Amino acid sequence: MRENEHVRALCLLLSASLMLPAQQAELARGFDHFYNLEFDQAIAVFGGLAAKYPEEARYHNNLAQSILFRAMLRAGALESELVTGGNSFLRREKMNPPEEEQRRFENAVATAMSLSQRRLEKNKDDRTGLYALGVVHGMRANYNFLVRKAWMDALRDATAGRKLHNRLTELEPAMIDAQLMQGAHDYVVGSLPWYYKILGFLAGFRGDKEKGIATLQEVASEGDRNKADAAILLAAIYRRERRADDAIPLLLDLIREFPRNYLLRLELAQMYSDIGDKDQALEAISKVEAMKMQGLPPEKIYYFRGNLLFWYDDWKEAEANLRKATANAEALDPNTGVLSWMRLGQTSDLLGKRQQAVAAYRRAMAYAPGSVVARESEGYMRSAYRRKK
Repeated sequence: MRENEHVRALCLLLSASLMLPAQQAELARGFDHFYNLEFDQAIAVFGGLAAKYPEEARYHNNLAQSILFRAMLRAGALESELVTGGNSFLRREKMNPPEEEQRRFENAVATAMSLSQRRLEKNKDDRTGLYALGVVHGMRANYNFLVRKAWMDALRDATAGRKLHNRLTELEPAMIDAQLMQGAHDYVVGSLPWYYKILGFLAGFRGDKEKGIATLQEVASEGDRNKADAAILLAAIYRRERRADDAIPLLLDLIREFPRNYLLRLELAQMYSDIGDKDQALEAISKVEAMKMQGLPPEKIYYFRGNLLFWYDDWKEAEANLRKATANAEALDPNTGVLSWMRLGQTSDLLGKRQQAVAAYRRAMAYAPGSVVARESEGYMRSAYRRKK
């Protein structure tokens, strides 16, 4: 019985009507590009579907998501390092995508929202409308946080999306995919300081990190459409929660499914490093380097290797790699570029090269003025970096 309910739920999720085989194949091709970080190709596929089937909200959602993630990749905002350690959810640097890109994203979101709302006006319990509108709110939450740097608007949108998908799972309990937003929302709200949890629009949502993780685990295990999204999100959360042993098998499965996604491989290197397996970590980085993946500048590899060696106290080798990374820092995304300069400064300090360290900190401050890393670098200008025990 459960299997039949699950199949029915997935059919409702994908469309109110049957999807043609050619449509399915094109959609699968778009997602293959998307999960392999080939966002230009994904945008072309989803843009074509949105033009061919303009009344289908999901294609406008797919298009908007691909535009947003391309901007996130370009800004270095897809790496889990941004939600770990001292980087809280509230300290993410603002992204500045081109105006034309912002307009295209906003148009796709507005179209998806209008189409979804139109369905819900006819039937407030329309499953396709509920799902699509929840996704719209979730994407707009990311956009508000990363682009507009409007944290309250982002949290409000995420909560609105959570409510829509709560209603959906009340109507279709077997719709596992709709629980992705519930799990993410529980985790994020559960991670917030107490004074955020008393906001009016969060009434009834206290958040629960462990419950959120358990929900995401269920989606990653039993979901269909959102299986990969849940696994990727879980890997980032496991890193934040210092659960590298749990992240590694997830990443290995994802790499098998999306072999051209170099961020998954670099993330795997970080997880091996976190469990103290330096050799496996370096091997993972070397595999990425050997594949010469499209869109991955060699400077990124030098940074990852240099950063890993830095934490293993192999400062001479770390310095050599970080100098190669910063030799053409403009090829890097803003996040990696400023980190490369600061890390080079810290390594130089540890090697007793104070003058070179100061020069590197100065370059970090000039590379991303006003950023968290630039402010940290300014502090090391006054007092040399020392490794804490």
